[in-house]
Amino acid sequence: MRFDIVTLFPDCFTSVLNSGLISKALAKQIASVHLINPRDFTTDKHRKVDDEPYGGGVGMLMKPEPIFAAVESLPILCRREVILMSPQGQTMNQPLLRELATNYDQLVVICGHYEGVDERVLHLVDREISLGDFILTGGEIPAMALMNGVVRLLPGTVSKVESLTAESFEEGLLDYPQYTRPAVFRGWKVPDVLLSGNHAEIAKWRYEQQITRTRLRRPDLLKSWEESKQGSKGAGE
Repeated sequence: MRFDIVTLFPDCFTSVLNSGLISKALAKQIASVHLINPRDFTTDKHRKVDDEPYGGGVGMLMKPEPIFAAVESLPILCRREVILMSPQGQTMNQPLLRELATNYDQLVVICGHYEGVDERVLHLVDREISLGDFILTGGEIPAMALMNGVVRLLPGTVSKVESLTAESFEEGLLDYPQYTRPAVFRGWKVPDVLLSGNHAEIAKWRYEQQITRTRLRRPDLLKSWEESKQGSKGAGE
C-alpha cells in the first residue's frame, strides 16, 4: 500500500512513522509513506499557499494551485483513491478502514488547514473523510488516524490475524472485558468463568458481555447490530 500525504506540516508525521506497527510495516515494505508539501509547488517568491476567501469571511483558505500541482506530481497506481480529510466528510469507522485496506493500492490523503481548502480542490477528490463531529487545526491528525487504521489491516502487519477479527467494531459490537495476571489485584478478581478452562462457557460469557457493554456505552451501535441481524435473518428465510 502506498500512502501519499499532502501536508503543509510533514514534520508532524516523523514520530508516527518511526514507532509501533507503522514503523514495522514500512520496514517490511508492507506499506510506503510519501510526504508532499504543497509549499514546494508554489510559483511566487513568498511561497504562498493560502489567501483570503472571496466574499469576505474570517480566516484564510488553502489555494487550489499548489494542491493540484502536488497531487498531479504523484505516480498513479491502478487502484487509487484521493481523500480529503474534512469535517464535512463521512465519519471514519472500521468498515471504511477495511474497505480502503482491501480495495486500494494507493491512498492520496490531502490535509486541509486554516479555514479549509478552495472548493475547486474537490475536483481532485474521490471522497472526503472526517475523524468526527469536531474541528481540529488541520487534517494531519485525522490523516495519521486513517493511515494507522489502514496499515494495521494490511496482511503481514499484525502477526496474529485472529486478533484483527476479535476486536471492537469488527462484528458491530464493542469488545468484551479482558484480564491478565494477577487473578486478584487490590481486591478486584478476574471473573471465575475466565479461570474455568471451559471454552464454551467463556465464549458465551464474552458474547453476553459484548452485548451488555454495547447497550450501556453505545446504544446506537447496538441498534444497528440488531437491525443487521434482523436483516440477515430475513434474507435467509
